[in-house]
Amino acid sequence: MAVQTKTKTDTFSVLRDCFATDLAALIGDQSQRGATPNAFIDLVEEVRDFLGASSIGDWQDASEELDSAVTYLTDAFTSPDGDQPALLAWARTHLRDGIETAS
Repeated sequence: MAVQTKTKTDTFSVLRDCFATDLAALIGDQSQRGATPNAFIDLVEEVRDFLGASSIGDWQDASEELDSAVTYLTDAFTSPDGDQPALLAWARTHLRDGIETAS
């Protein structure tokens, strides 16, 4: 069981390393976040909520993309390892699209 958790944590670390800086920049957050999968999901949720509260259409669209990313990230973290690669691929796509749309 420890191997499964480590694999999931490592995969989330890769996603965090790719997207956390860009996500934090969208909300003007310069603070360091925790390295756990939950901390990364919390960051995505915070950015989603910030963008969703805006009246700017592109930001609302970006919020919807990030909402989908949160769903896939959460599912990937709690799913059997066999399902994880596909779920994380979808999460990555929504993260990338959300950041591009908001920028």
